Parts: sequence; structure tokens; C-alpha cells
Amino acid sequence: MQKNFYLTTTLPYINADPHLGFALEIIQADVIARYQRLLGKQVFFNTGTDEHGQKIWEKALENKIDVQTYCDQYAKKFENLKQKLNLSFDYFIRTTDENHIKAAQHFWKLCAKDIYKKLYKIKYCVGCELEKTDSELVNGKCPLHPNQELEVREEKNYFFRFSKYQNKLLELYQKNPHFVLPSWRQKEITNFVKNGLEDFSISRVKAKMPWGIAVPDDEEQVMYVWFDALINYISCLGWPNEGKYQDFWPGIQLAGKDNLRQQSAMWQAMLMSAGLPNSTQILIHGFITAGGQKMSKSLGNVIDPIALVNQYGTDAVRYYLLKEISPFEDGDFTLERFKEIYNSDLANGLGNLASRIIAMAQKYFDLTVPKPISKAQNHELTQGKDKYNELQTWKDVEKNLEKFNFNEAINSINKFISSCDKYIAENKPWELIKKDQEKTAHIVYGLLDALFQITWMIYPFLPQTSLKIAKALAINNLLKQNPILKDSFTNIQPGTKINKINPLFPRLEN
Repeated sequence: MQKNFYLTTTLPYINADPHLGFALEIIQADVIARYQRLLGKQVFFNTGTDEHGQKIWEKALENKIDVQTYCDQYAKKFENLKQKLNLSFDYFIRTTDENHIKAAQHFWKLCAKDIYKKLYKIKYCVGCELEKTDSELVNGKCPLHPNQELEVREEKNYFFRFSKYQNKLLELYQKNPHFVLPSWRQKEITNFVKNGLEDFSISRVKAKMPWGIAVPDDEEQVMYVWFDALINYISCLGWPNEGKYQDFWPGIQLAGKDNLRQQSAMWQAMLMSAGLPNSTQILIHGFITAGGQKMSKSLGNVIDPIALVNQYGTDAVRYYLLKEISPFEDGDFTLERFKEIYNSDLANGLGNLASRIIAMAQKYFDLTVPKPISKAQNHELTQGKDKYNELQTWKDVEKNLEKFNFNEAINSINKFISSCDKYIAENKPWELIKKDQEKTAHIVYGLLDALFQITWMIYPFLPQTSLKIAKALAINNLLKQNPILKDSFTNIQPGTKINKINPLFPRLEN
């Protein structure tokens, strides 16, 4: 089994505060990273900030501050997501970092055979930091930024021979049918490449827009932001030096659907030109809408993930995004739906189950794990046609996470939680304890062992909650005491002294 695992998000552009759409991407990446660590792999998880280009330059001028100062202030807001969203990334790269600048300039030199200079005239969307062909426009406007006027530009810049790599890209997609997920996104980018590729500009005139990495051997030009930013996926690994780059590249990239062309075609062609391995896989997620409308600063409906976390807690926000937003399609966020899911799944579901099980262990067995009549794998909780047992849950979670179906993995865990609730209702331990303590001990043991397994099942999704349950069950090191790594299940040990637990998810009032 491959022991090293690398994944990266795209780098958010720091012309605005963090929004819920990027929170979705980085939380999805965090789930993948945490799950791979449970599998015993050495994980390198990268994110960071994209800090060059015209939008940043204009924002700094608008705010009347030095552009590097502006970048420092906004980069900190994104770096603070690590604590607010309980993220486990290993590296936070900034494209203004000195090592990244040197890597980008070295990468340029490796691509020199495919770089040439020409005078050109284009329609340019500042919002996308991309040139636009007439076929991409809707009513003469960029469909992603319809409120912004396109700029018509004429200048002499460097170009990358993107057209040269049409056949090689098609070959890459053909040989790797799951290179881009979901499958319809791979079909979309394949069709885009089949229709023909145009060489794209990779520099800007420094006198007009100085905020960028200097082009090697040409003081009058700076690198185009997209050329520079994409290189972060390897510069974060220390490239062009060996070490982490040799150990971890290539890896998986997460990106939004508006990044499909850049991540799965432009970047891959650049890697081919530089003579470097292509990415392993590109995962494309959709947008989050607010009440059915695409989030937009101009519409005033952008949702602040930090405000949500401050009011409702990190794991509640993570849970909603992972469970309610499809991994690969657009999804909607409303506060009403958020509260509904919180109460039904977290307060009445997981939180209530954990409290009930620990309370029974406290009331009937003085917070000591009782001894079952038979082995843990044979208790009634895991038997019967209508029972959904822990072994089946683990299989379903594993199957779904391998395909990055975060919502389906959560649904499997919820199904197991419901099975535990049904087991309690059927056996009524509060009545059974009066006549059969041995059978009650067997039942409570089975429930404690189910909660023991749930601790690891929920860890990638709800790490804070997982650690709270782990503390209650006296699990001292979650990543080492890991049932996934065992040939057979690790069960909770009879005689273990456990602890009380506070309510995990107090109900929300409507």
C-alpha cells in the first residue's frame, strides 16, 4: 500500500474575506486527510493563499495601503480557518513566499521551449483574471461576473504553447478515466480540449500592473497570476529540491467547477512542458447557493463561515456542509435547513445516543464497562436482518470515502446510530436491569462498543466531537488505538473506567 499521500486545495484569491464555498472545499480536503491518516498513511495536506494579480493590486490601491501589507492582512484571515474549522493541513503556502517565487521562476525556465512573445488584443475579465473568447460570453459579459465590464487589452506579452499539448492532454484523460471526478467534468474538459486549444498569455507589462513575480531575464514583464499560482502545488513540497517533492508528488487536487480548465488542462500542460509528472486526480466540487441564489458580494448574500462557527460550533458547520452539500454538485444553504439538520441529526441523533449510553453505564455500572455474555462481535446489536451493524458500517464508510462521497459515508453512520437507538428501544435496559443484570450488562456493553466504533467513524467529519467521545470512553490516543488498522475489530475492554460526558449538541430553538 502506498504509504505517502498528498492532497491540496486550490488557493483562494485574497480579494475578499473567506466564504462558505471555500470552507466547503477545505473541509472536504480535511476529511480526506484525516481518513488517510486513520489508514496509517503519511499525509501532506497543503492549502494557502493566491496573492498576485490585478485584483489584488486594485484592492490595495482602493484601500490605500501597501500591497504586501494588504496581502499579509488577508492571508492571516485564511490561515485562521485552521483553528475555526478545525483543519489539519500541514502547510500553508503564500504565493508571495520567497521559496515559491524562486520555484515559479525556475519552472518558467523549464517551460522556455514553449514560451514566446507576441502583441495581442483580447477581451479580459478582471474578476476571473482570464481572457475570454466570444463563445464564452453571455450577452457580451462573463457569465461568472456579469456585473463587470470586460476590458479590451492590447499589449506585448509572453505566451505558453497550450495548443501543442492538445493530443497529450486527451491521451492523459483517456488513460486515466477517473483523472477528473465526477465523470461528467472529465467529459466536459475532454470536449473543451477536443475543440482546440489556444495559446494563453502568461505575463503582464510591469509598467501597467507591477504586482507579480518577475519574468526571468525580462525586467519589463511579470508573470500572469494563473501561471504563478498553479506552481504552488509543487513549490509547497520544496520543489525544485528533493525531499518532500520526491516523497509526495504527484497528488490529489480539489477545485471548484470554475477552476476546471485551469486545474485539469492548463496546469497539466504546464507540467508536461516542464517534464514533471501530472497530478494524480482532480476533484471538482460545485458552488454553494444561498436560498437558491449563487452567493455574490454584489447580492449581499455571501455567508461568513466564521460567524456560523462562532454561533453554532465548528463540527455543526462541518457536518452540514459534508452531509447536505453533494460532493460534486451545487448545493443550497439556508439557516432554517441548517437548524433542522442540526436538531435532527446531531442533537437528537448522535448527541442523544452518546448521552444515553454513557448515562446507562453510569447509572447501572458505576461508569465501568461491564462484561458481555459473549464476544463483542456476537452481541445482539450486530445481528438480525433489520440490524445495521458496525462491520457493515465500516465497509460502507470505506467504500464511500474511496469515492469521495462524504454525504453517503455520513448517511451510513447515521443508519448505524438509528440501529443503536432501535436496539435500546427494543431491549428497554431501564426495565431489564430490575430482573436480569447479566443481560443488561451484555446490552450496555454492546452499546458502549458501538459508541467506541462510532468514535473513529466520525473522526474525519467531526473531529472535535470524536475527541469528546474518546475522552469519555478513555481512548487515550485515537490515531494509535485504531480499529481500521487491525485485522479484526478492536473492541472496548470490559473493566475500563469511563467518564461522564456533557451534551454534545444542545438543541437549537427555532
